[in-house]
Amino acid sequence: MKIRAFFIGIQILIILALIVLLSAGCASGVNNAKTSQPPQIPPQSTFVMDFSDFNQNSSSINPSKTPSVVFVCLHPMSIPSNETLHGLGDHTNWGFAALNVGFWNLAGAIGLAIPVAAFVESIKQTPVKQPDGSWIWTYSITVQGITYTAKLRGKYMISGVRWDMFISKQNDYTDFLWYYGESNSDNTEGYWILKQSPSTPKDLLRIDWHRNASNETGDIKYTNIVPGGTENGGYISFEVSSDKPYNRSYVIFNKGKNETTNIEWSSTTKAGRVQDSVHFGDNNWHYWDSSLKNATG
Repeated sequence: MKIRAFFIGIQILIILALIVLLSAGCASGVNNAKTSQPPQIPPQSTFVMDFSDFNQNSSSINPSKTPSVVFVCLHPMSIPSNETLHGLGDHTNWGFAALNVGFWNLAGAIGLAIPVAAFVESIKQTPVKQPDGSWIWTYSITVQGITYTAKLRGKYMISGVRWDMFISKQNDYTDFLWYYGESNSDNTEGYWILKQSPSTPKDLLRIDWHRNASNETGDIKYTNIVPGGTENGGYISFEVSSDKPYNRSYVIFNKGKNETTNIEWSSTTKAGRVQDSVHFGDNNWHYWDSSLKNATG
């Protein structure tokens, strides 16, 4: 019986060894096939949120009110009040939506200028394969007259690609990991984690994204992840859908005020609506027409 048990044990070990070897061989074949070509960098829409509809339309509002807009944008705890919106006349519904979107737009333009520039430029570059199988894109960017060196590294994983963006500034810092992330094998979803700056290297923002290239729909979400920050957990999400009549939408959550603003509009007509129970005092939708004037639904 002992001899029989011994041989059975040997057979089991042989079978397990074969399984491991076969698995390794298959995995190696897949990896070799994948790493022969550089990974595809996710498109710009997975990193840079689209604010263009509100930027373009803002020119139809009295430009003398711009200082008020900038003040609100720079102070996330300041909710657009009726007094702030008074100068917008019969454009207050759209104006309230635009002010909320404007904060995130301006915050991104100021705080994310360098990593955004590095990301946008990376798509235009040609990578070089490294001995460890990763691929590196190296190039220079200029932001506000200052030149930086960017180095994007992409490395295949079993489920997709790991990305790391290193930024250097001469005589200041070298290879600061400004952001990193992952994308799945078919580039339909992923995330990015951004740091605040080389002088304050703590987490700042998480970007989650999904996309469907066949019908050009998708979504992207910015979430405040500053450790211990009063706005940690606050977010803005943007979606491109095929819904009618509103095929664009934002959801904005102000963590400090526990306030949610829903915004929907048509990318074609620019007409839309906004919902915010704290600001309006009800759960109703408040509309604007194609000329951005207040309207009824």
